[in-house]
Amino acid sequence: MHMEPCVSIIIPVYQAEATLHRCLESVLNQEYTDLELILVDDGSQDGSGAVCDACALADSRVRVLHKENSGVSDSRNQAMSMARGRYLQFLDADDWITPNATRLLVRAAEENRCDLVVSDFYRVVGERVSPKGDIDEDGVLTREEYAAHMMENPADYYYGVLWNKLYRRDIIEEHHLRMDPKLSWCEDFLFNLEYIRHARRFFALQVPVYYYVKTKGSLVSQGINISRLVQTKLMLFEYYNQFYKTVLDEAEYEKRRLKVYRFLFDAAQDGMVSPGSTRLGNERMQVRSGALAGEGILFDWFRERKLLDYYLEPAAQKNDLTLAEARLLLHLSLFGAGTRKELSDFAGLPKRSLSVQLQRLSVRKLISAAETRMPDTREKQLKISFLPAAASVLAELQSALEDFEAARLSGFDKEQQDQFTRMSRRIQDNIRDVLQESRFKGRDVHDHL
Repeated sequence: MHMEPCVSIIIPVYQAEATLHRCLESVLNQEYTDLELILVDDGSQDGSGAVCDACALADSRVRVLHKENSGVSDSRNQAMSMARGRYLQFLDADDWITPNATRLLVRAAEENRCDLVVSDFYRVVGERVSPKGDIDEDGVLTREEYAAHMMENPADYYYGVLWNKLYRRDIIEEHHLRMDPKLSWCEDFLFNLEYIRHARRFFALQVPVYYYVKTKGSLVSQGINISRLVQTKLMLFEYYNQFYKTVLDEAEYEKRRLKVYRFLFDAAQDGMVSPGSTRLGNERMQVRSGALAGEGILFDWFRERKLLDYYLEPAAQKNDLTLAEARLLLHLSLFGAGTRKELSDFAGLPKRSLSVQLQRLSVRKLISAAETRMPDTREKQLKISFLPAAASVLAELQSALEDFEAARLSGFDKEQQDQFTRMSRRIQDNIRDVLQESRFKGRDVHDHL
């Protein structure tokens, strides 16, 4: 019997031939494979329709709808009616997503039993990219808490768009939620307001998973009628006003009323690329093709380390850690106590770098480090204790380690996994035997001297 996909990913397509390949590849190369991709060709006159059809021929998860041009809202509505997934995810055809985007969104939704996941994203202008996100607190948010965040920046792209979110399709269908094709401005925001009214639990994924490319022109340059725009904005403001009267109690609403009124004057803001932006391609961990193709034990070690870094990276981003700090925390969780030299060797860090990172983790109140002189030696014993703030971080690092192990054994059946485990243990036993023997030989030589 055919199993329904977990996620339906919807992409409206109009005159997007130049960027469509990149967008489609980012979806079809997702680590998370339990998905369907619905492409709606909105009467494109370039080669976009042919690209969609070729994609459907190459991958059975792809479904294509060709229709006369009727706008992005109608395209999304028709795709929602076709969708079979438990969740809905939206992309624009000139943008793309990270390889782990859908996996992270689904995991956040299911582990936290959430109705809406909103993620951070990358803002791309030309060859520059910077991360963007507005919610700094961890954990599940209530509707009132999420609405309060949204009120701080009412027209921000972080809230007003579809593409950095994961929706539950049953909520959409139960309440007959659709885009308004008559609107040419803020139709995404209106859809989100309707959805939020019926959702209870929200989660902010503090990892950028979407690349938003600023290529769209202004409303005026797109030929939007100004008087119609003003009428639309007034209508939306009234809806927005009523939304907050519904979500907030009277006293809380009165306290926040001026922020609600700001919506009338705000335009949708996605922010400029910040001064701390990086060159596109440097924002995430990269591995050269030569290193991927190299043969031999050194290349194997390198690739395993990079694979672990790949899975540690989202946890590092979410917790505002460098990749090196996340890696050290994982080492510390395994290391226990020893000398600074032993920890430096174990973590593969120069002692100076180790000291700097230990200090930074201490300032963040994730660890406390104490040294005591060992009896009858000149060496100091380093003892690491984890503070309460580290608990959630360590849980995420452990989850990343499990993802790493699952990726290494992807495609193995149970018998192959057991066989691999037995062989790995034998290899490790051989390594231990050699190292143990060399350790005692070293002591013998020292004793004779």
